[in-house]
Amino acid sequence: MSGILDGKRILITGVLMESSIAFHTAKMAQEQGAEVILTAFPRPTLTERIAKRLPKPAKVIELDVTNTEHLDRLEGLVREELGGLDGVVHSIGFAPQDALGGNFLNTPFESVATAMHVSAFSLKSLTMACRPLMGSGSSVVGLTFDAQFAWPQYDWMGPAKAALEATSRYLARDLGPDNIRCNLISAGPLGSMAAKSIPGFADLAGVWDNRSPLKWDMADPEPAGRGVVALLSDWFPMTTGEIVHVDGGLHAIGA
Repeated sequence: MSGILDGKRILITGVLMESSIAFHTAKMAQEQGAEVILTAFPRPTLTERIAKRLPKPAKVIELDVTNTEHLDRLEGLVREELGGLDGVVHSIGFAPQDALGGNFLNTPFESVATAMHVSAFSLKSLTMACRPLMGSGSSVVGLTFDAQFAWPQYDWMGPAKAALEATSRYLARDLGPDNIRCNLISAGPLGSMAAKSIPGFADLAGVWDNRSPLKWDMADPEPAGRGVVALLSDWFPMTTGEIVHVDGGLHAIGA
């Protein structure tokens, strides 16, 4: 029996740790029949080591999504390896330390601009760099953290994620005529590299202990990875501009 991504070619960013959503997405994508290529920054060698734990070998390309030269060369490198793409996974987010941890009112614009560029604008940059490789039926999937609310310690990553969510909707609008979908998975907190960079992360994660209808496991990124793989597949052919919550149901609970 073939997998739901059988024959598809998928580019996945953000594989930095085996505990990341991106790693589990890559693993499940391969298990479901996809050919996978990874991008990495700032340490491709780290991603290459992690990639050895995948079921199958995966080439790693260095990609800084804020570097125009890196973006311009991406099409050629991917085309040489896979010939084209059927899916792109955006799992990229970064904010300087002074934009997190309760410093919202004092964060300088330079740090906010960095957070917005890396965490939100890069969805458009990455998608357009890959656009010549994608045909009808392709899927772009990004990762967000519910931007409807102001979260403890999250500070300027909140507005950055709000910008990411809006960017996804506009990409869905403009790529829809070419039958290319763009959706997001809104995952609950996980013990990922990104989470560990947030001062006071335990305060944020504690919200799930008290309010999540389904018991949330911060050490289990597989449910979110399954959501990404599902949106990459042909099982959601008429779904775009959507945010699918994989958060134990907390988004539905008021208090």
